[in-house]
Amino acid sequence: MKKIYYLSTCSTCNRIIKELNLDESFEFQDIKANKITPEQIEQMKKMSGSYESLFSKRAIKYKSMGLKDKTLSENDIKTLILDEYTFLKRPVIIINDNIFVGNSKKVVESAKLIIDN
Repeated sequence: MKKIYYLSTCSTCNRIIKELNLDESFEFQDIKANKITPEQIEQMKKMSGSYESLFSKRAIKYKSMGLKDKTLSENDIKTLILDEYTFLKRPVIIINDNIFVGNSKKVVESAKLIIDN
């Protein structure tokens, strides 16, 4: 399976898609237009190891909701991601048994190595 969870209005996501030269062999899911399902978040958690690894603390709502001052459980994080797309660290790229979460240079380079091979 080749899939990317992204935000079509996010310039960083669009730059990474272009940089990785993702084609029609990938399934593209705009998480704002097509919300993440509980099954999808479970699959991502299983692959990444935790909901926290999928959670964006950069989201504006993270501070505005006072979440930085709270201790969030894995279940809290799962619920936040399902309720509000902005909490998913993006993009999330799945290539077969590999998952790449976020937009750090290291993550993008790792994804590029898998795609190019």
